[in-house]
Amino acid sequence: MTDTGWLWIVFTLLAAGAQTVRNAMQRELTATLGTAGATHVRFLFGFPFAVVFLSALVLISGAALPSPVPLFWLWVLLGMGAQVLATALMLTAMGERSFVVTIAYIKTEPVQVALFGLIFLGDRLTPGMVAAILIATAGVVTMSLKPGGSANDSWRPTLLGLSSGAAFALSAVGYRGGILSLELSNYVMAATFTLTAGLAMQAVLLSAWLMWRSPDVMGAIMKAWRPSLFAGFMGATASQFWFLAFALATAASVRTLALVEVLFAQAISSLVFGQRTTRREALGIVLIVAGVALLIWAH
Repeated sequence: MTDTGWLWIVFTLLAAGAQTVRNAMQRELTATLGTAGATHVRFLFGFPFAVVFLSALVLISGAALPSPVPLFWLWVLLGMGAQVLATALMLTAMGERSFVVTIAYIKTEPVQVALFGLIFLGDRLTPGMVAAILIATAGVVTMSLKPGGSANDSWRPTLLGLSSGAAFALSAVGYRGGILSLELSNYVMAATFTLTAGLAMQAVLLSAWLMWRSPDVMGAIMKAWRPSLFAGFMGATASQFWFLAFALATAASVRTLALVEVLFAQAISSLVFGQRTTRREALGIVLIVAGVALLIWAH
């Protein structure tokens, strides 16, 4: 594996760690800001940090900003719109099920992103990579099963989680499409510029919508600026690493490796929320680890 080949793995692991912390913070913010407010925090407070990242890159490297083609903006529009929807669905699901189980539902995303990546970007997978995706996803499904639960208490969070995973899959494909459409040899600039453009659109559009429909929510966000600021920083940091990984590998590979986030979520769930790991969840963890290991080997 080349040095660049290893970099996407490092970027993905860093992104998964930062996103796990961000997800936990957003879950707590939902109690005071509601789903819309907690969703907007990652974009409104993440955008300034993205600008800092881009400015630092220009100053340090001396690279010029790209001149995007119209197709770039269509890709970013798909990515940012799907991400907003996915985040809102995720936070709603977290309000109805445990933190780790919600993440597990959402992480059925790799199968969906593999399909979307093939259709929209022509991203092809080797048989080993397909097997890795299926094994790791089987681990997620194993963790998400709830023996003895009634249909009434399981179908809604399941549907929310799966829908969130599909929206995250479309978002990943949209952002990777935007990065590739820039056709830059400097993948760091392509990733950082795409991130900044996406967060700018999200911050502006969601701020305008909330000020029109729920001005009280915008006021609550401003009052909770301290935790919101850190959540925004973690969100921007996670996104920066995601985008760097998307610039180097297929969206399906990145999002499959990102299933390690379930392991991070399990650790947070145990340490912070006091939820114990069952044998079923332990089996799911083993399958996820096996799938991720196979994915790395297949590359």
